[in-house]
Amino acid sequence: MRSIWNGAISFGLVSIPIKLVNATESHSISFRQIHLADGGRIRYRKVCELDEEEVTSSEIGKAYEDADGSMIPITDDDLAQLPLPTAKTIDIVGFVPESSIDPLQVGSAYYIAANGVPAAKPYTLLREALKRSEKVAIAKFALRGRERLGMVRVLGDVIALHGLLWPDEIRQPEGVAPETEVSIRDAELDLADALMDTLGEVELESLHDDYREAVEELIASKAGGGELRAPEGAGERRGGKVLDLMAALEGSVRAAKESRGEGGGDGDHAEVTHLPTRKKAAGAKKATSKATSRTASKTAEKKTPAKKAAAKKTATGKTAAKKTTAKKTTAKKAPARKRSA
Repeated sequence: MRSIWNGAISFGLVSIPIKLVNATESHSISFRQIHLADGGRIRYRKVCELDEEEVTSSEIGKAYEDADGSMIPITDDDLAQLPLPTAKTIDIVGFVPESSIDPLQVGSAYYIAANGVPAAKPYTLLREALKRSEKVAIAKFALRGRERLGMVRVLGDVIALHGLLWPDEIRQPEGVAPETEVSIRDAELDLADALMDTLGEVELESLHDDYREAVEELIASKAGGGELRAPEGAGERRGGKVLDLMAALEGSVRAAKESRGEGGGDGDHAEVTHLPTRKKAAGAKKATSKATSRTASKTAEKKTPAKKAAAKKTATGKTAAKKTTAKKTTAKKAPARKRSA
């Protein structure tokens, strides 16, 4: 792999000669612009505004446009003489946990290679120190005419450098989150969890660019004089409005199970606990209170005759007792009859 930058990485007083190599590559298919009338190639030409003549790359320099429109020429020598310690050095300024780096900041990736045999030992020392610390190094470096922020980390047996955006380059997400209040039910969360569990983990190595493959197939078909037939359903726009979230989640769980060969036919439904709405709950409360009052009134009606019967019995018993007592009293008070001689 061809290096794009040569310099050193500074680790305290240790300076390691290194070179940078691009860690990524683009596989995007590029297109040319043509004249639709005759298929002729459309090219961009660099023309000077003053003499309207086309110029070559060797005749082109750089300049800064001032507020009044005047141009201030800046040469590569001017930039090379800037008093920057990072002009030819990746300067490590500290170490942080990798989890503290916001993924929004991560940009281009490079491999750091040891430049020469003498650099092998300090390179290995830095690599093993980063491994044992379980941290990443934050560094500053200059590349392509500007100073950049970077993250140095271990990747297998090599050291990698990730360009980072400066903190003030991250925009605040104002007005991005929904402003309306939304309530999520437990049943919806349960279905979302079930969908996540069904989809499971994914091996990134198994993923590929379907669009690029389709474009390559289209180009090959047209180059052979044929026409590529679009598959059924291609180009159909998916609706962005979910009318029934619960039904969509249930359908997603079934579809995910079917794609993984776990069944999920019409009879395979996810378990859903439907929670009552406030109106239903209020109606249930009213119905319950009505049923309770009816039961209470029936119980009261049953108890009332029983009480009356008990009162009758008590009254009858008291009357009988009074009569008995009266009879006994009369018997005692009656004088004894004299027997005839």
